[in-house]
Amino acid sequence: MGAEAARVADSGAAAGEPLAGEVAFERRGHLGVATLNRPAAVNALTAGMAAAMLEQLTLWADDDAVAAVLVRGAGDRGLCAGGDIVAIYRDMLDGGDATAEFWAVEYRLNLLISEYPKPYLAFMDGLVLGGGVGISAHGSVRIVTERTRTGMPETTIGFVPDVGGTLLLAGSPGETGTHAALTGAHLSGADALFLGLADCFVPSGRLPDLAAALETEAAEAAVARFAEPAPASVLAAQQEWIDACYSSDDAEEILRRLRAFGGEAGGEAAAAADTIEAKSPTAVKVALESLRRVRGLSLEQALEQEYRVGLRFLDGSDFREGIRAQVVDKDRNPRWKPATLAEVTGTDVAAYFAPLGGRELKLSPKEKNAEKNKEKNHV
Repeated sequence: MGAEAARVADSGAAAGEPLAGEVAFERRGHLGVATLNRPAAVNALTAGMAAAMLEQLTLWADDDAVAAVLVRGAGDRGLCAGGDIVAIYRDMLDGGDATAEFWAVEYRLNLLISEYPKPYLAFMDGLVLGGGVGISAHGSVRIVTERTRTGMPETTIGFVPDVGGTLLLAGSPGETGTHAALTGAHLSGADALFLGLADCFVPSGRLPDLAAALETEAAEAAVARFAEPAPASVLAAQQEWIDACYSSDDAEEILRRLRAFGGEAGGEAAAAADTIEAKSPTAVKVALESLRRVRGLSLEQALEQEYRVGLRFLDGSDFREGIRAQVVDKDRNPRWKPATLAEVTGTDVAAYFAPLGGRELKLSPKEKNAEKNKEKNHV
């Protein structure tokens, strides 16, 4: 589905009026509203939706009639459960390029959101996973609720955090982001605030009133009026043992420490070890290396690294096998290759980060300028 087919132009439609397309756009007062509209799929992001959002947000950035942008999800299950992994699975089976093209657009959208010149508000209510984090956590005003369940669960399906998630989690306090990435745990709104993935807490029942207020009020003032103290973060209370266990750059050493801390941490550390051992060994090791390599990078560079790694996973077997086991056949019994962490070598991991040559995603200013100069020299 192309951007035009997915899009509803600024309409000023009345509240309660049915939405059209996979993502709908409206202008309400001076607020631009983007509503992801696949509620049966918890608003899983498709290529058409990403393209439509990139197009419309670019237009709104230069529209003086739009003072702020709000992104929300249709239905009551969540903002976005991530990318449409069934479509990715079919593309892998067909040996196509659709997923690579989707990610190229999606990552540009993530970058645009991070640099947006106007307040970009995201209602992170309900499920906000994977790609849903990409269209929310890079925004300037990220709002969670008591219903928020967020995270980057990619290792469960034989993949690694992307959409800039490696940079976000690498910047979380201590090693809590490493714990979130390797376990793929679903996190509460309070945990999201602690990790730095969100900014404020608003009860879900007050979101409609906040959205209405944003039509006429300045974003900062409206949010401040509705925000409330968040509950305590469970993850924050666990940081001591998390930091002690995850400070290693070696996945097998992390597991050993988690086992050793199992008794002292009330079983939480041992449970984390069990969770990690059930994930794709390749994905666990590459995810850990991704978080270590991303430190000090810009978001552009992080997305380029994630794209490089992602294309390598498309060529492997674990990503396809993970989707099959979790979503297609639903037997929850993936057969990972290699099957153990010990079998995944440092050379194997390093290969995921090797340059792609002509297939590189060029987002960083340095690479874009080099490309421009190359084009000039050929004129």
